[in-house]
Amino acid sequence: MPQSYQESLDYLYSLQFFGIKLGLENTRELLSRIGNPQRNLRIIHVAGTNGKGSTAAALAGIFHAAKIPAGLYTSPHLHSFTERVRIDTRPISEIDVASLIEELRPYAEELRTTFFEFTTALALLFFQRSGVEWVILETGLGGRLDATNVVAPELCVVTPISLDHTAYLGGNLQDIAAEKAGIFKPGITVVSGYQEKTVDEILTRQADQVGCPLLCFGKDYDCDNRRDTFSVSGKGFLLEDIQPILVGEHQQQNLALAAAAANLLAEEKNLLLSGDMIRSGLETVRWPGRLEWLPDQILLDGAHNPAGAKALAGYLSRHQLNRVHLVVGCKADKQAELLLAQLLPFVQCLYATPPPVDEAVSVEKLVQLGQKSGILADSYVEPLAALNAARENRLPGETILVAGSLFLVAAVREILLPEPRIPALIN
Repeated sequence: MPQSYQESLDYLYSLQFFGIKLGLENTRELLSRIGNPQRNLRIIHVAGTNGKGSTAAALAGIFHAAKIPAGLYTSPHLHSFTERVRIDTRPISEIDVASLIEELRPYAEELRTTFFEFTTALALLFFQRSGVEWVILETGLGGRLDATNVVAPELCVVTPISLDHTAYLGGNLQDIAAEKAGIFKPGITVVSGYQEKTVDEILTRQADQVGCPLLCFGKDYDCDNRRDTFSVSGKGFLLEDIQPILVGEHQQQNLALAAAAANLLAEEKNLLLSGDMIRSGLETVRWPGRLEWLPDQILLDGAHNPAGAKALAGYLSRHQLNRVHLVVGCKADKQAELLLAQLLPFVQCLYATPPPVDEAVSVEKLVQLGQKSGILADSYVEPLAALNAARENRLPGETILVAGSLFLVAAVREILLPEPRIPALIN
């Protein structure tokens, strides 16, 4: 008897027992046993540290505006596993998830695949069977040895690179950039977002070694940021006064990266992606949980590393949000001290609570970091208790900010929304 959706998911999540294994052989073998579905797909491969999801979603929005159904593979999800695998911005059905898990399970058990290896194969098989031509494929961790790097892409996109997952990718920016650049393929164009100078140098060197064209932010295309609108320009294209739903200067840069990638696809691959279609995709795309305002002056942001916190701090500064009540929790592998250093100048009170993950930074440590900066801080056993305390303590007009972990953001989102649902990507 076929398993239910929940039973199938329980099995899939059990594969997390195998942890993270960097390498491609397992994924290659698994895909080989199911007919190598990736060979029938035209893939846009997206790597980077921050902004991968936003950029990938924006590209999916552009394809949607052009009426070109495209697959979209991202991680993690907010409320439902089905968010990870979409076609034309719509999530895969629970029935299809259960069926594909049941089909792939015998191969996975023999090969001892990890959760991400299995999920990547599931997505590629679903896309191929659904008849889509184009797929926007986000890496999970790194690039060179990421399970998604078994594909032969038609375009590579690199979002901003910063320190994260240092235990797996290297302890400095140069090593991490080199790992991300492992998705580069000979002759396949790469479009890169805003990068630190050190990262730009590594990407340029890797592109030269591999033999692939590299288009860079600030050189081959650019973004003119304003408070609520922006313009993007490059060789042969200009889009002015774009009015996105996504807020924040860093999101405008992510959208500009998606626009530059779409313009390149129009030029190199003869895709019918007009300026109006690109504009529509950029102006209608949503990416919930990232600088997302909810009623009652509550701001959610999945900032979980120092670079993400820096972008969030920039937003707080520009909008003069200086008396923030911060509900915060972090996974154990995150640089909590560096993350909080960016945010604490804007914080009046800190409410530390563990995100719903297996290993988290101790709430006592977060409280100590807050108190060390002279901020009122306390710990709470669960997100609801922390949220309620913040609501009780703040004065009218003061903002509650939830940050530090996308898992914490998801938990609070489920508390605040009466019927948490799979977030729509298109307005």
